[in-house]
Amino acid sequence: METKEITVTGLVQGVGFRWTTQMLANELGIKGTVKNNMDGSVTIIAQGDALKLAQFLSKVKASPTPAGRVDHIEVKDLPDQKLFHSFNVVG
Repeated sequence: METKEITVTGLVQGVGFRWTTQMLANELGIKGTVKNNMDGSVTIIAQGDALKLAQFLSKVKASPTPAGRVDHIEVKDLPDQKLFHSFNVVG
């Protein structure tokens, strides 16, 4: 089980990005959270097996919502993270 912190910038607030990210995570069996940040970016904590996380990341890069646009993604490994049991929109 791997955990990643993904920071997404672009047109990612006010376009349904968090909700479509949650739907995508649920489809792939990814657990974690997604939240808006004050600077206009979105932070995703995603937890799952490496293959599913790679699929999730690829789809997030393409923007899960057609109204949004992803300009940049930064991914960090989060070792020794607590286990998530669902994927939730927070904040």
